[in-house]
Amino acid sequence: MPRGRYSLHDLHDHTPLGEEHFHCAPGPSGWRYVSQTTAPSGDHAGSVDMAIDELGRPIRLELHAASWQIRGAAIEGVTWVRTDPSGAHATEGNAPAHAFTGTSPAFLVATARLLGLAPGSPATRIRLVAFTDPVLAPRTVDQSWALLKSEAHATDNGPLIVDEYQVSALDTGEQYAVHIAGDVVLAAPGIELEHLETPPSVFR
Repeated sequence: MPRGRYSLHDLHDHTPLGEEHFHCAPGPSGWRYVSQTTAPSGDHAGSVDMAIDELGRPIRLELHAASWQIRGAAIEGVTWVRTDPSGAHATEGNAPAHAFTGTSPAFLVATARLLGLAPGSPATRIRLVAFTDPVLAPRTVDQSWALLKSEAHATDNGPLIVDEYQVSALDTGEQYAVHIAGDVVLAAPGIELEHLETPPSVFR
């Protein structure tokens, strides 16, 4: 069960946004990721609890940030309920999208798992519902993913397969690289893996 810590940074000016302390593991029905996020001050900032099935589809998502809460799943596209800080007003949402995304590195692993790309295959377009910090406002985004290459890197625990993806935001044309090993993000824009206690899990 990988357990570790990511540091999160602003994509534009690299201002530290805090840290995400996580653990994750594959299971009989898919993969689960649980994390707690902290602000740069060290104060608690939110949490992520996500489970995907063996095909990468979100079967449960629960996000907390700034007293806001999201509960979602893949139902008729994707469906979610967003609750305000007072708890008095819950709003439901639904979109013809494939999955969710957000600031957590977990979403990159889940999207890569959902797409199941082969190295050198054509880029694949995917529609996602993004929940933007700090109030978890939903926004539909279209992305294109391509798996550029998979490389084996020698480690003390045997070879580690690192997948390099090129992700394009179709609304802006912005492109960036995402490096994933198993169920751990090694590097991506705004994300750095600072500590990892155990090797990444390998999806079967």
